Amino acid sequence: MLTTKQPRAGKAGPATENVDPEKEESSHAKRSSSSPQGGPKKRSAFGDLTNARKNQVVAGKKEAVKAAPPKAQKAHNALGVAKNNEINLKKSMKKTPPTAPAEPRVDPVPEKPVSVQELKPPEQRVPAVEDIDKEQLGDPYANAEYAKEIFEYMREREEKFLLPDYMEKQTDISGDMRAILVDWMVEVQENFELNHETLYLAVKLVDHYLVEVVSMREKLQLIGSTAILIASKFEERCPPCVDDFLYICDDAYKREELIAMEMSILSTLKFDINIPIPYRFLRRFAKCARATMETLTLARFLCEMTLQEYDYARESPSKLAASCLLLALTMKNLGGWTPTLEYYSGYSAQDLHPLVKRLNFLLTYQPRDKLNAVRSKYSHRNALVSAHSSLMLSTISTAIFLLRNWGTEGQPLELQGPVGPG
Repeated sequence: MLTTKQPRAGKAGPATENVDPEKEESSHAKRSSSSPQGGPKKRSAFGDLTNARKNQVVAGKKEAVKAAPPKAQKAHNALGVAKNNEINLKKSMKKTPPTAPAEPRVDPVPEKPVSVQELKPPEQRVPAVEDIDKEQLGDPYANAEYAKEIFEYMREREEKFLLPDYMEKQTDISGDMRAILVDWMVEVQENFELNHETLYLAVKLVDHYLVEVVSMREKLQLIGSTAILIASKFEERCPPCVDDFLYICDDAYKREELIAMEMSILSTLKFDINIPIPYRFLRRFAKCARATMETLTLARFLCEMTLQEYDYARESPSKLAASCLLLALTMKNLGGWTPTLEYYSGYSAQDLHPLVKRLNFLLTYQPRDKLNAVRSKYSHRNALVSAHSSLMLSTISTAIFLLRNWGTEGQPLELQGPVGPG
């Protein structure tokens, strides 16, 4: 069994060799110069470890002990002064609270008072512009905090997806064939009860695909049905399955062909299918106008009428939506283009006049009266407005208003075509 030997009190050698120099210095500092060297002393904590040093010291160490008392006295005095300073500091802290050093005071109030108008956000500086998102700031589903930035981003993406005149290079497809396809796609959207956004996006996918690929008329319906399938996956919560689209095509195509066309469209468009559509802008602008559901539905009808027309496919989606809403407001005698609409849409009434004239002409002339899927869709009671009443409003109130206000000098607006359907 291993044991540790304890040093005897009479042996000075080991005790002297094992003492740390720092402890040795502290032990010397504890001794008073007036006390006899050989007399017993009280040992402080962490002081001398043995009593051997008190009586037996090497001759060479005696000189160091004699020289130590003056230093020890100084250290003792320094410790006493430090303790007194500490006590005085504590007393002073209790009597007076600490104060920060005086610094030159800077007055935060400017010399010239800032008006409240300058402190408001940019969208609230104009008194006539209404903040249309403030009522939904607490709704997490409305994204009211980011609505303005979202639509500004969509406006930027419009420039990327502006369509060229792609019919020039399509040798086997014409604008009339495209109109027939869109009319069929409207029926599919209504039968499947898909969202309006799905229909608009599907038409956009067809147009952008035909910009890049020259197709034959036999494949046109396959392109249209596949575009609805892709748009349904993008917009719908529960999109129809592949078998549903094969069924609506009367089994004219196989499953492999539909899946291959889906891969072809996505790869051709580089999977960038978040294309701005007029319907999203229309809902935003209708909110700015505080439009009723009846007015919004009339504007939807006008906007959906343009889907079949190839000439309107190249229009900016935001401008087309603003023009449809302006025409609907005019037809319902609900006023003109307000500053709020001009601010959020980015278009003035003067910017929209040429396109509004074309829309009124399209609504009155009915160039494709045989393709009546859109008119039939909006003639239902749940549509809140019929196509026949829209035409009557267009020819009576809108035509008079356009003739008086928007006709250029020497070139009055001439409306052609029948007054009503049929």
